[in-house]
Amino acid sequence: MSKVFEYFDKVGGAFGPSGREEQVRELLASLATPYVDEVSTDVLGNLICHKKGNGKKILMAAHMDSIGIVATYIDDKGFIRFSQVGGLFKGDLINIQVRFANGTRGVISYEEKTPFKDLTMAELFLDIGASSREEAEKRVRVGDFAVFEAPRFEQDGVLCGPYLDNRIGCVTLLLAMEQLAPTDNDLYFVFTTQEEVGLRGAGTAAFAVAPDFAIAVDVTDTGDTPERKYPMAVKMGAGPTVKVMDSSVLCAPRIREALEHAAEELVIPVQREILQFGGTDTAALQRSRSGVPAGAISIPTRYIHSPSEMCATADVERAAALLARTVCDTLG
Repeated sequence: MSKVFEYFDKVGGAFGPSGREEQVRELLASLATPYVDEVSTDVLGNLICHKKGNGKKILMAAHMDSIGIVATYIDDKGFIRFSQVGGLFKGDLINIQVRFANGTRGVISYEEKTPFKDLTMAELFLDIGASSREEAEKRVRVGDFAVFEAPRFEQDGVLCGPYLDNRIGCVTLLLAMEQLAPTDNDLYFVFTTQEEVGLRGAGTAAFAVAPDFAIAVDVTDTGDTPERKYPMAVKMGAGPTVKVMDSSVLCAPRIREALEHAAEELVIPVQREILQFGGTDTAALQRSRSGVPAGAISIPTRYIHSPSEMCATADVERAAALLARTVCDTLG
């Protein structure tokens, strides 16, 4: 079992949908404390881990929230209707298990009278095995959040499980903390909240820290599965990616060049990433205050926002080494 999986198995299983990140934050704080000088939490719940220095102020961000569902209505027979928290795809939801904060589990299914091709979220429901509204309300109330419940495993250098997005980014920050070289730079490792519902935590954290540079760590899509609808020059296992742009941000050339230079020094393979759909905390970091030179490292990940996301262990290890070298040496 790799150190990457040890960390992921811990933080990946913590309950933490957007706006309900307390359990994840407490766990990350305990894991990060030995490697930094200060650990604090801001008003929006961002976890800010500070390694003090007198040089350039560099903020590294990985969001700790996950997508999920929220109960919106319970019918007379005890079936629960729900809304999405973050981006969900109906094809990933049929007959999967979910778990509420109190441990209650259920299965998402759909109204069979509706042809599968015509399904929308409105035809999906959650079954917790209750026989009435009264019985269901003993376990679940309107406004309760739930997350995917699925196994996590490591096999032949590949990780699989729910919420690699973006607990694997959090793991990358933890691994980078462990291998920091002596540096004058003033380093902030920030585990952000509510990324999946609009990059909300990253913006407030960056405003407070006022960094000279910022680097986000998140997952990115791949183009290496059969018959992809949209071609993409990213492969799982071929190294972490250095983001060039996505639908919300154009990364600062200085950050991209610093990351690629560090990769050359470490002899780490990296890929350039252009993500046509979606975005990350990078955009919120870039727009903070009067603007921040921002870039991103991404972990190539298949089946994003499903209960069975997949990435390569080596890509995570390389991303952590790349981040540590860049913030300690290349940027400054």
